[in-house]
Amino acid sequence: MPVNQMTSKEVTRKVINKEPLFILDVRNENDFQNWKIEGENFKYLNVPYFELLDGVEGIMDQIPADIDVLVVCAKEGSSIMVADMLSEEGLTVSYLKGGMKAWSEHLEPIKVSDLKDGGELYQFVRIGKGCLSYMVVSNGEAALVDAARMTDVYLDLAQEIGANITQVLDTHLHADHISGGRKIAEATAATYWLPPKDATEVTFQYQPLEDGNEVTIGNTTINIHALYSPGHTIGSTSFVVDETFLLSGDILFIDSIGRPDLAGMAEDWVGDLRETLYKRYKDLSEKLIVLPAHFMIIDELNDDGSVSEKLGILFAQNHGLNIEDENEFRKLVTENLPLQPNAYQEIRETNMGKINPDEEKQREMEIGPNRCAVR
Repeated sequence: MPVNQMTSKEVTRKVINKEPLFILDVRNENDFQNWKIEGENFKYLNVPYFELLDGVEGIMDQIPADIDVLVVCAKEGSSIMVADMLSEEGLTVSYLKGGMKAWSEHLEPIKVSDLKDGGELYQFVRIGKGCLSYMVVSNGEAALVDAARMTDVYLDLAQEIGANITQVLDTHLHADHISGGRKIAEATAATYWLPPKDATEVTFQYQPLEDGNEVTIGNTTINIHALYSPGHTIGSTSFVVDETFLLSGDILFIDSIGRPDLAGMAEDWVGDLRETLYKRYKDLSEKLIVLPAHFMIIDELNDDGSVSEKLGILFAQNHGLNIEDENEFRKLVTENLPLQPNAYQEIRETNMGKINPDEEKQREMEIGPNRCAVR
């Protein structure tokens, strides 16, 4: 039987459409338990590749014949070999092109909404890592927010829709992924904005993003208001776009809240985090649609694959926004935290411009799940 290739984009469509898929993951058990491809109707079998070197006869009765089968490994090679063995046994199977490295890097552009004055808002879903980034478009100009290092996706979409990227913004100094903001700004001659309290150690020039800033996109002026909202980092800044959308960075997510410990300042910043969530955000309209910089679990995806929710609903349903006792809140965000992101100190230094790892090293630094949230 033939062995087929399945791309990360094709797997992403199965996630969004809630299609069934059986995944045979041949990575080591620890790698699989730590991070895997998630889908509402996905089923899994984890058997390390080295246990299959003598053949796949021992697992044939565990692989279904009535749904698509995908073999997954870290880089692709092992999954091709296992898929070939399954094919020789008469099964029709696919392998994931580029392996989990490719899955980590895939960005899926989704149009979130039209804007009041004829513009558009796009969300880029990094499905394998839980990162979210944004493009605000108006009258042939575009602003990028929290761009990933896979810059071609943004440049390609801008070209496709006939927009020039003129502004690039990061809501904070990222610790879980390498920002593509500076690279895109250099390639397009765009202005790069960064919160100055997060930029005290950066080695490059930037425009300081401070409370009250307004960044204009296009001739019809869409104002992106900077809202100082510390807590995840001391400089974390939110944006209200088109008086309709709250880009919350890593402060507030759909089913969780930001963690304050990635710069080693949890005890110092927990008060800022509570102040932002329980006071600054409380002063905003509950009708604002929250667009975060990450999602934590696959259940947070909407039917079209986007991630969003009204602020009022989050105040009613998000546990992190409903802890009356301040000491209990402090315990939530300083104790029993999930593991910190892979190579997060190196990622921070890269985003400061202090180090410049090559492309392969950057891929290795980012491998793994989103760990910017606490629930």
